[in-house]
Amino acid sequence: MASDGQPVTLTAVTVSTIADLGVRAKAASRLLATTSTADKDRALLAAADALVASTDVILAANAVDVERAEAGGVSSTVIDRLRLDAGRVQAMAGGLRQVAALPDPVGEVLDGWVRPNGLRITRVRVPLGVVAIIYENRPNVTSDAAALCLKSGNAAFLRGSSGAITSNTAIAGVLREAYQSVGLPADALVLVEETSHDAAVAFMRLRDSIDVLIPRGGPSLIASILEHATVPYVIDGDGNCHVYVDESADLEMAARIVTNAKTQRPSVCNAAETLLVHKAVAQAFLADVDTMLPGVELVADPPTLGMLPAGSASEATEDDWSREFLDLKMAVKVVGSLDDAIDHIARHGSGHSEAIVTSSLDAADRFTREVDAAAVLVNASTRFVDGEEFGFGAEIGISTQKLHARGPMGLRELTTAKYVVRGEGQTRG
Repeated sequence: MASDGQPVTLTAVTVSTIADLGVRAKAASRLLATTSTADKDRALLAAADALVASTDVILAANAVDVERAEAGGVSSTVIDRLRLDAGRVQAMAGGLRQVAALPDPVGEVLDGWVRPNGLRITRVRVPLGVVAIIYENRPNVTSDAAALCLKSGNAAFLRGSSGAITSNTAIAGVLREAYQSVGLPADALVLVEETSHDAAVAFMRLRDSIDVLIPRGGPSLIASILEHATVPYVIDGDGNCHVYVDESADLEMAARIVTNAKTQRPSVCNAAETLLVHKAVAQAFLADVDTMLPGVELVADPPTLGMLPAGSASEATEDDWSREFLDLKMAVKVVGSLDDAIDHIARHGSGHSEAIVTSSLDAADRFTREVDAAAVLVNASTRFVDGEEFGFGAEIGISTQKLHARGPMGLRELTTAKYVVRGEGQTRG
């Protein structure tokens, strides 16, 4: 059903086009499942070199997308996610090289045992098959997703946004040519170039081809997945992340962490959106909030407003506590206790990343035990919740679900397991 309650009617041409692409990805996935680690790494390194060599082509394509976005009046946050430069292309290539250097999870024996009847049972990592990613204005996702899928033996089936289609097409073309140059199927990466709503819905329903769908985008994309998808999916959810400054916190450390968590790159999902401060240190900690958070728009509840420097903040709405601002804006609240901080996070958090700054081992232990999130940090910025920072290389997304993956999704999260049973003629009585 559409959001207005009417049935979604897809054109036969759209369904057929997307289905044909899915068939190609499925065929490639069968070859990739048995491709050697050496061949996968060779393809990744060739793709990294090709990205760098094609920097001018990629940036020219990206300039078309950026110009269109600016003419459309989109926000600076969206522009930041969309824009590429030579450094970002180099970083994309670096991500491919990092993934090539990582251990191959495919074939890893997870455990094994022998039954009394002599059957030898092992549980082995295997690829998922076709990993579909639907994502918004982040062209770097095209290379990140392709790299992780290839190394884990999966075909990458990608559907980006209309806003980044020129960039995505250029990047995908470079990667496909690089794969083919070393003998791998170009369809190890299949990009859907039709960016209509109908194409997105058809993509989400391709049960014959897609083994798992990973959406990377905002609330409207997630809502569409929940409404239309008929394939298995892992939600890369909102990041309404908190930093709680405990009564025992080193306040200089806390200031560095809060500044980094909010301002280092405010447009990403692991940036902090709410600052919680224990009442015992609030007056001292918040006195220099303008210096700590330069250029950040602050909103706070009335009791907290009275503790902030005059004119530094406005009154928060109820919605502000649950919002992912993705901008230089932050909600601030003074809390009476660790219990109050944990309760606030339980009510308003999105299950992404939550941080405590404290010198109390008991407080740290309680926070890590009782806060329900994919990642919980002690005395560190939420910005570290990232596949590369965790040592996974590039990430496919950060799952806020509990099945089948949670937190940054790297190579292992793009595999499943199968049982291999070896016998010597045993039959069951």
